[in-house]
Amino acid sequence: MRRPVITARAAATFEPVGRSVATARAFVRDTLQGWGFSDVVDDAVVLTSELVTNAVVHAGTWADVECLRHDGAVRIEVADRYPEREVPLLESALAAGSNPDREGGRGLMLCAALASRWGVEYTPTHKQVWFLLDLPDRPAGTRWAGPAVPTAALPVTDERVRVAVVQVDRTGSVVSWNDDARELFGHTADKVLGRQLTELAAWPQTPGTGIGLAEALNLSRWEGSYGIRGADGRVQPVYGSHLRVRDSSGEPSSVCLLVRDHERAVLQTPQRGPSSGDPNRRPADPRGKHTDPFEVFIGSPAPDDLDGLLQRTVERARDMLDGDSAYILLATDDETELEVRASTGLPSSRQRFARVPVEAGTGRYGSARMPAVHEDLTVVPGAVPLLAGTGMRSVVTVPLKVEGRLTGSLGVASEVPGRYTNEEALRLQFAADRIALAVESARLTELEKLRRGSLSFLVEASDLLAGTLERDQTLALMAQMTVPTLASWCAVYTIAEQAEPELAFVLHEDEDRIDGLKALLSKIDPPSPDPTPGARIWTAPSEAAHSSALRASLRSIGLGEPGRPATGPGTALATASAVGGETVVLPLVARNRVIGMLTLGKPADERFRQEIVELAEDLSRRAALALDNARLYSERTAISQSLQRSLLPPELPTVPGVEVEVIYQAAGEGNEVGGDFYDLFPISEGCWGFAIGDVCGTGPEAAAVTGLARHSLRLLAREGFDGPAVLERLNAAILDEGSRSRFLTLLYGRLRPREGGGAVLRMVCAGHPLPLRLRQDGTVETAADPQPLLGVMDDLELYEQTFELDPGDVMLCVTDGVTERREGDRMLGDDGLAEVLSQCTGLTAGAVAARVLRAVERFAADAPSDDMAILAMRVPEPQDA
Repeated sequence: MRRPVITARAAATFEPVGRSVATARAFVRDTLQGWGFSDVVDDAVVLTSELVTNAVVHAGTWADVECLRHDGAVRIEVADRYPEREVPLLESALAAGSNPDREGGRGLMLCAALASRWGVEYTPTHKQVWFLLDLPDRPAGTRWAGPAVPTAALPVTDERVRVAVVQVDRTGSVVSWNDDARELFGHTADKVLGRQLTELAAWPQTPGTGIGLAEALNLSRWEGSYGIRGADGRVQPVYGSHLRVRDSSGEPSSVCLLVRDHERAVLQTPQRGPSSGDPNRRPADPRGKHTDPFEVFIGSPAPDDLDGLLQRTVERARDMLDGDSAYILLATDDETELEVRASTGLPSSRQRFARVPVEAGTGRYGSARMPAVHEDLTVVPGAVPLLAGTGMRSVVTVPLKVEGRLTGSLGVASEVPGRYTNEEALRLQFAADRIALAVESARLTELEKLRRGSLSFLVEASDLLAGTLERDQTLALMAQMTVPTLASWCAVYTIAEQAEPELAFVLHEDEDRIDGLKALLSKIDPPSPDPTPGARIWTAPSEAAHSSALRASLRSIGLGEPGRPATGPGTALATASAVGGETVVLPLVARNRVIGMLTLGKPADERFRQEIVELAEDLSRRAALALDNARLYSERTAISQSLQRSLLPPELPTVPGVEVEVIYQAAGEGNEVGGDFYDLFPISEGCWGFAIGDVCGTGPEAAAVTGLARHSLRLLAREGFDGPAVLERLNAAILDEGSRSRFLTLLYGRLRPREGGGAVLRMVCAGHPLPLRLRQDGTVETAADPQPLLGVMDDLELYEQTFELDPGDVMLCVTDGVTERREGDRMLGDDGLAEVLSQCTGLTAGAVAARVLRAVERFAADAPSDDMAILAMRVPEPQDA
């Protein structure tokens, strides 16, 4: 057997940490999209996620991921370095499938379900799981000619077919815009050139069903349907054919040919059919007709996508019965509702995902399960809700069934009453029977692709939501994940305890519409916080937008309210178009409480498909828990910071004749106070107490002893005790805390300024780094003797020392977070601090403290790991006369 030729290879290794799973997914996604294999990206990402999780999380080893490109397939290999750990057998994994919490074997179950082939290989040092994903056939460059057909069978277009030619450079900016583009979309060239094409496009971003516009522009060729937003704000459905080219200098660009979507036959490339020499080609009968009834009705080649197949079906059904309109509806899984998936000849508001019940009334003609002919709809109003108000008078409808199960309904309508009889119903039923199986097969293929894409979408969304505990960032992520992937716009309402819903975040796919949308939503009452699971329709935004647009239009022609300025209706009309479609509200429920609502909306005449609503419901459950976690974290952080701030001293008092500056930094995220502390307070007339200390440890436990020490110092000092007596009583109070006590180093002193300049300091240094005195001549010396620390021994014999500060002198007191600052084997130390202080002659107290802090921060590259306090006191020099 010939071994497949490897045409490209990409490999990466991931360390055994949780974040490696997301990194591996991104590596595989970027690799396959770079190779142009977007069709298999979602399956590959899901499988890689499971297999890398097994390696880095469950096995705890490094994971090697390798992507191999073959001629017709992609092979991905995931190896870990734990060969002794057996892979669970597939049979046992399937047998455990009833337990949704079981982790083992789930990756192999997914391989069996999604991969074309897969396997496990062992080596002495590695265990490798590989899977192969076949690539779909992509015929390109094939010459093709269709047979001559009657005029009635030709595709229908407008009288003047306009083909917009838009050229886009490598950055996605429009560089060419022809006259047909101006006529189709209303934008003049000078308004468009230089803008990003993504600003004009309404791209179908349903997860798993396609690629993004930026990716499509980078492919060599691309065809498909999307929308272009016109100058009036409405989206014009178009069919596009993109070709990647390069100019003579080698600069790449994309040429986009666009026509109205119903004229897609102008650009649509036919599928490659079998050649004349193909022995498997279906023979034609002598009369020139294909023997396949499906091809007779649909035509050959048949569209390869569900939307194309459905659109072709309604057009052929309308032409076959010479009708004015036609539509096809597909049944939901429970067969209780029918969803409009394609129509022709009906208003756009009746298209795409509008829903009607299967049983619309009593009797045979009230059910979509049986063929029905209505000769005059005005006689039986409401018999076919989809056609209400369209001017259609007669209609014939037939069911689409597969193995006796209702899968859809096909209808053809006419503006003339009595147009259809049972004979037309039989003809239409015959055609419906021919296409029912093909439509159901295409629907199931699309649904399976959508579900795989949804799984990949939810995996990445969960990772993003779990990566932050910031409330505002969580709100932004919720909106950015839904727009434009699930909806055109999104609004998030939050609900505090015992409060009304509050509009917290608004996002629209067109940034120019965000302000108008926010203003509109702020004027209407928010949706009610109903805890019932599931999405519900909310009509208030659409009604308010249309009402505002109507008032603006009346004012513009002078018929508005007197006294109101006549403003142009452009903004109001654009907002109405942006939010005029279906709007759904999903409750955000976490821990049995409604904490907000996620509101998703579509532009005018657009509705949500049920699969997207179900995906949004899954996302809302994850988002609600993430938002509530962020709320709890914010609340606890606020409480912690409030308690910590209560341990800090109030604003420093002004000491006459002495400059005082304090810098304090607590270690640990969210901590404002830790084990280090300081204080400066008045004791009596002309006397101030100061202290700087360090409790063993950091964080809240150390902060508790900090509060005890600071408040005890103030109380004892103001009772008239001298320095040794204050510290001895504080020592007893710390020991009384028992198991909660912690030892404490403390420098405590009393400061008394002298008349005429200078100050006297009486200090006790209980196990604390010694204070340093800077003289005017740059000399630095220690200013106290070391004595026992507090919180260790019952009986302490402490003594007080007296020092004088002359004008220009500085007394610097620090905690060990300053002197023990480390970089590898080096430590700043007492000598390093003394050297820094010696260079501070002539500086103010604030400048001295700032220079010391800067020296500490620059000493090492890492952030400080210990609490740090700096207290600088300086006697200013006399002012010059």
